[in-house]
Amino acid sequence: MKRLDLETLPKTELHLHLEGAIPPDVLLELVHKYGGADEAPDPSRLAERLTYRDFPHFLDTWRWMCRFVREYDDFTRMAHGVAESLAAQHVRYAELHFSPPDFLGHGLTIAGIATAVRAGLDQAGGLEVALIMDLCRQYGPEKGHRWLAELAEVAGEAGVVGVGLGGPEHLAPAGPYAEVFRDAKSRGLRRVAHAGEAAGPESIWAALDVLGAERIGHGTLAIMDDDLVRHLRETGIPLEVCPTSNACTGVVAGIERHPVRRLFDAGVRFTLSSDDPTFFGTNIVSEYRLLRETFDFSDEELARVARTGFEVAFLPDARRAALLRDFDEHCARELAGK
Repeated sequence: MKRLDLETLPKTELHLHLEGAIPPDVLLELVHKYGGADEAPDPSRLAERLTYRDFPHFLDTWRWMCRFVREYDDFTRMAHGVAESLAAQHVRYAELHFSPPDFLGHGLTIAGIATAVRAGLDQAGGLEVALIMDLCRQYGPEKGHRWLAELAEVAGEAGVVGVGLGGPEHLAPAGPYAEVFRDAKSRGLRRVAHAGEAAGPESIWAALDVLGAERIGHGTLAIMDDDLVRHLRETGIPLEVCPTSNACTGVVAGIERHPVRRLFDAGVRFTLSSDDPTFFGTNIVSEYRLLRETFDFSDEELARVARTGFEVAFLPDARRAALLRDFDEHCARELAGK
């Protein structure tokens, strides 16, 4: 029996970090460029480096990576490579998170990084990518206000549609960022926040009630709170689910323990993403295969998850309608042949 082709299925990537999606060959190139060949001399040693005990260890490895991205051209190179990888997987639309605060110590600016990333995306062509700037909660809301103002000066030309709040949620709660998120809303920027990844349901409630987040990055631990699951189902607020990431960082004790099936069956709306695919040895096609092979998602259910990505993306209504029309036509042809 013919099955839905997950390679050619039109897809979105709404929870994808530029720096964590660097193609491995590009990351190795940058590591060697800046004198790190003894730490990662070849692809196999780089792969060993990208293995984690837990979420804090992952953050330590992220900081290690940041040492080797120092110039605007590095961001352009990264963005070009990421865009080509996404296009090859039939991603039709992506919202790419980028984290300039992690690189300002190299003498770079928010505006310079944003425009360098856009230059790399434009070089690739053929893929529609919007940008979301991660305010990186560990640096505090005062800097967040300043960085948001800097971003606003180039948001239009760089194609930045929103802001996010990533980083160690277990150490830096969302509450202090309430005013920053109100400022972002007043500037016409969309708002997302990591929550329910390294902290429990209370972190998700704060992202919703205090920040007014329109989507929740991860939201894995929502399953622990029946009232929260009911709220997510009734409001339709979507989660950005990243199963392999959660298994690699120890958020769940093994991939089979991930609540993605239970969330779906409970009626919680979610998109599927790869988060930091280079760091976790995955990609968006592999995440769809995981739902099929490990969690027994049917073709119709997989198509529903993929369609949700287009439905909740930060797109103009006319463009969303066009992408959904193409998606529905593709799936109708595929599923009719079963």
